[in-house]
Amino acid sequence: MAVMNVNPTRMQLSKLKKQLTTAVRGHKMLKDKRDELMRQFLDLIRETRDLREKVEAELEHCNAHFVNASAVMSKEALDAALLSPKQQIGVQIGSKNVMSVEIPQFETETRTADKGDIFPYGFAFTSFELDDAVTSLDTVLPDLIKLAQYEKSCELMSAEIEKTRRRVNSLEHVMIPRNQETIKYISMKLEENDRSSRTRLMKVKDMLLDKAHHYSA
Repeated sequence: MAVMNVNPTRMQLSKLKKQLTTAVRGHKMLKDKRDELMRQFLDLIRETRDLREKVEAELEHCNAHFVNASAVMSKEALDAALLSPKQQIGVQIGSKNVMSVEIPQFETETRTADKGDIFPYGFAFTSFELDDAVTSLDTVLPDLIKLAQYEKSCELMSAEIEKTRRRVNSLEHVMIPRNQETIKYISMKLEENDRSSRTRLMKVKDMLLDKAHHYSA
C-alpha cells in the first residue's frame, strides 16, 4: 500500500492518527449497518417470495374464473358488463425509515365502503362465473399492492446494501491501510530525524569538550 504524499511532521502525524481513529470507528458502524440491513433484507426477501407465490396462485384462480365467464358470455356482453366500473381504489404512498433507507408504505382506500360496488353491472344478464371472477380479483388486489411495496423495498434495500458494502471495502482495504502505512512512515522519519539530531548534538558536544580541553591544557 503506497503512503500518502504528505510532509513527515508531528502535526501531520497527529492529524492522520485522528483520521485513522475516525475511519476505524466509521468502519465498525458501517459494518454493523450492513449486517443489520442484510438481516432485514433477507427477512423481507422471504416474505416477498411467499407473498408472490400466494399472489400468483390467486391470479391463476382469478384468470380461471374469467375464462369460465368468457365461455358462457359473449365478448360483447362481457365487455359491456365491465365497461363502467362503479368502485375506485386510491393508493396513498408513505415511507418508513429502515436503517436510513426510505422504504415505501402503500395504503389503499375505496371510494365507497359498499362491498357491492365492486360489481359494475346488474346481475340479470351476467353469469355467476363473472361474479366469481370479479370477487377473486377484488380479493387478490390488496396482496398485489403489498407485493409491489415489498418488491420496491427489496430494490431500495439492495441498493443501500451495495453502497454500504463499497464504503466498508473502501475503508477496510484502502483508507485505513493507507493511513496506517503513512503513520508508520512518518513515525520512522521522525525517529530517524531525532537520531540524526542527537548524533549531531553529541558531535557538537564532543567538539566543544575537545576545544575546552585544548584551551585548558
